[in-house]
Amino acid sequence: MNLPNKLTLFRVVLIIPFVIFLLIPNFGYAGRMIALAIFIVASLTDFFDGKIARKHNLVTDFGKFMDPLADKLLVCSALICFVEKNEIASWIVIIIIAREFIISGFRLVASNKGVVIAASYWGKYKTAFQMFAIIFLIIDLWWIIPFYVITQILVYVALVLTIVSLIDYLVKNWNVIGHDM
Repeated sequence: MNLPNKLTLFRVVLIIPFVIFLLIPNFGYAGRMIALAIFIVASLTDFFDGKIARKHNLVTDFGKFMDPLADKLLVCSALICFVEKNEIASWIVIIIIAREFIISGFRLVASNKGVVIAASYWGKYKTAFQMFAIIFLIIDLWWIIPFYVITQILVYVALVLTIVSLIDYLVKNWNVIGHDM
């Protein structure tokens, strides 16, 4: 197994301690800071696994499949934790997770037809804003008004980009499944 794929799997493994430190109240704010560190490390593996894979020609089918799945697992796990903690509206998380299921299904249909649907810039921006929003949600300085406002802006920009990227994927790739309907 090559280094980029190991980094991807490491990101998946990091979800377990991330969720534990974020959700277990006995850890208090220190637990949130440990969860923050874990989330940042996991997010950085996303950046480095792709960069290393492309630079050293280590792109694999496993990586093409697991890298976006690892991202989805990390982001969705975090967002579900925030719903559990009543720190984000469930309808926002439902829209974000629904988009991920729709795109994953779309990619599966495309894959069965021998078509690979690459990540778009909208999808990359969406992921970046989701990760920044999650970082701000983890830090949880809601009593500092500017910080709270920035957090809310990041959440809603991530939501808008989620919807825009979904529409972009569907419009650009409708021909992949359009004739099957």
